[in-house]
Amino acid sequence: MAIRAISRLKIPSYSSLLLLKHLSVSPIPSISFTSTSSFSCSTSWVPVFLRSPLRVVRSYHDGRPRGPLWRGKKLIGKEALFVILGLKRFKDDEEKLDKFIKTHVLRLLKMDMIAVLNELERQEEVSLAVKVFWVIQKEVWYQPDVYLYKDLIIALARRRKMDEAMKLWESMRKEDLFPDCQTFTEVIRGFLRDGSPADAMNIFEDMKKSPYPPEELPFRVLLKGLLPHPLLRNRVKQDFEEIFPDRHIYDPPEEIFGLR
Repeated sequence: MAIRAISRLKIPSYSSLLLLKHLSVSPIPSISFTSTSSFSCSTSWVPVFLRSPLRVVRSYHDGRPRGPLWRGKKLIGKEALFVILGLKRFKDDEEKLDKFIKTHVLRLLKMDMIAVLNELERQEEVSLAVKVFWVIQKEVWYQPDVYLYKDLIIALARRRKMDEAMKLWESMRKEDLFPDCQTFTEVIRGFLRDGSPADAMNIFEDMKKSPYPPEELPFRVLLKGLLPHPLLRNRVKQDFEEIFPDRHIYDPPEEIFGLR
């Protein structure tokens, strides 16, 4: 009777073999019947894998996407994915790219447009992301948001595309938005790296008009980058000492940088 009950269990074939092997060497359990036609038996002989739910552990990859990656991709609709692939396909052909934007990007819903913008930024397709941003800016539901500008401006500045970054910067200022400390720092660093200290000073003057409290980092980046330009550096140094009177500025010997 015990064997018949066990045979009804849905157990893989390899488990059945292990069970039969165990039964062949284990003693038959003692079954005692009571007057109420019920019986009890000792279960100490039952194998461990039968006492708890059977778990089958796969030692191979079954081809399904992993959890976090799959959850991230499910947030992007099919139409948005199609647009992303199309933009990347025609990015080297300006005429086809503009046509694709008019026929497909303009048809997207609000959330799909935002998803396309974020995904292009994640894939470091900054130029394509900027084109999508200009489309978003013309939508009726668009509201000025400094964080939409921030990621694009920083990405362009780090890639030394300062002309494109300044177009976004001017648009941001027309919408009466002020960037944060990180954006100021990256743009100043970008101009200094590009050999344009005058443009870096223009961003510095714009930073002094910001309603947010000033921070040390953009000052120090500018002070370091202006070492070959002592007159400009002294202007920044005076402002730094007025705003941060308790902070110290290291002035290296002038002969190191050929200032004499």
